[in-house]
Amino acid sequence: MKILDWYILKKFLKSYVFVVFVIELVVVIIHITEQNENYIKHELNAGQIFAYYLDYIPYIANMIAPITIFITVVFVTSQLAQHSEIIAMLSSGVSFRRLMRPYMMGALIIGAVSFYLGGWVIPNGNKDRVAFELQYIKSAYHFTDRNIHIKIAPTTMLYLQSYNVTDNRGYRPTLETIENGELIDKLEAVRMEWQEETGKWRFQTWKKREIKDMEEIFTSGNTLDTTLRILPKDFASDYSRFETLTMNELHSYIDELKMRGADDLEVYEIEKYIRYTAPFAALILTFIGLGVSARKARGGAGFQIALGFLLAFIYIIFFIFSRTSAEAGSISPIIAIWIPNIIFTIIGLAIYQTVPR
Repeated sequence: MKILDWYILKKFLKSYVFVVFVIELVVVIIHITEQNENYIKHELNAGQIFAYYLDYIPYIANMIAPITIFITVVFVTSQLAQHSEIIAMLSSGVSFRRLMRPYMMGALIIGAVSFYLGGWVIPNGNKDRVAFELQYIKSAYHFTDRNIHIKIAPTTMLYLQSYNVTDNRGYRPTLETIENGELIDKLEAVRMEWQEETGKWRFQTWKKREIKDMEEIFTSGNTLDTTLRILPKDFASDYSRFETLTMNELHSYIDELKMRGADDLEVYEIEKYIRYTAPFAALILTFIGLGVSARKARGGAGFQIALGFLLAFIYIIFFIFSRTSAEAGSISPIIAIWIPNIIFTIIGLAIYQTVPR
């Protein structure tokens, strides 16, 4: 790397850390102010609150990484432009494309680190963060669904009249095995209870009907322990569950939801694609930020910084709209997540035509 690359790269990375610190400071202060009443009500000590924010701060930093990169690029480049440093670089024979190299390197470094942290490190911290929020911040959770239908295997369906998350009991369960459109067996019970020591479900007051070669076999009993591909956590609150899964866990959970034919699959697929596209978003927004702020403005850098914030706001609007559409099932998750990046790539190419050469 040449001196020019090191100069811009160090300036870029230092400014990024500063921007993240400032935004995080504001976010944390606002969050503490909003939640202070909950902390007092639950009589939490400083250690518990501090431990929570050790998980909360990296989570927020990683979530806003593409936008903070964009703001950093606009801030750094507009300062270079106002000090006529970019003009000097271009006058000395450095092309604008060459000038982009250290910026893209910085965005690639941040994007790669963000991808690793967001895929494996932060989800583990989110397990504690989400548990803390469910216990001390969110309202008490109650499973209120009735007449629940769950596909727990390719040929097996579980039906429940209701489920109580407090004691992990399901009422009026029915377990059916259907192959090639024909009923193979059917198990009914008064209730099913989770047995923590064995990791099995215990059916109470059950009766079973089996069909073999046109013959029906009826059996019954008081208790029956069996293993099912469903656990009490599947009935627990799904608040931010997708944020607590590492990439490996996320892929496995999506496969399991597909096997069950679950309705909330889109939420987890969106999370998967967001993690994969985040580094690309960082590169695209760096490209746009550089194009927006590379020209020296007579009135100072204020207009360029304001324009940068406006474009960042528009990007967020596009992202939220696309994500909402995907969660509603009106558009494919992978298409929805790529739409903002595609649109802003086109915007970046248009801006690139206007930058000084």
